[in-house]
Amino acid sequence: MVIVAVAILAAALLLTFGLRRARGAKTTAPLARGPERVLFPYVAGPGAPAALDVALRLTRSEAGTLVPVYLARVPLHLSLDAPLPRQSQTVLTLQERIEARAASTGVPVDSRVHRGRSVRHALRETIAHERFDRIVVAAAHRNETGGFDADDIAWLLRTAPGEIVVLRGAD
Repeated sequence: MVIVAVAILAAALLLTFGLRRARGAKTTAPLARGPERVLFPYVAGPGAPAALDVALRLTRSEAGTLVPVYLARVPLHLSLDAPLPRQSQTVLTLQERIEARAASTGVPVDSRVHRGRSVRHALRETIAHERFDRIVVAAAHRNETGGFDADDIAWLLRTAPGEIVVLRGAD
């Protein structure tokens, strides 16, 4: 009788500890997730510095990678893969500034250029071909040429997956 009671007690203890271990493994194991990729589409002009600061802060806080994407507009009379010598100098200058700024904050960068017939077309191509978790964009402010206009922002909010941060500079 003592042997049966000890056997039942041992089985109950094993069952209890086995269930706790199984529950603990299910609830305490974090889901593995890779580093965040923050997409930062931009065009030439002012308006991007404040949005770039926000993109860098978000990327750094998530130990992620900043993906700055220059949106190159290609005129209709040229093929989409035609050389764009005037824009290429602008792209290099802007990318160097972004990469220097990111390096000073310790954020890795994976720069890109996407082409399109318009800013929205280039943005559509970017969303279709890049992997990202968030998008940070600068909204156009008043008559400035930098940033995205209200129609493009509305389209982006309706169309793009993931989190979207829109920043318009102060007056």
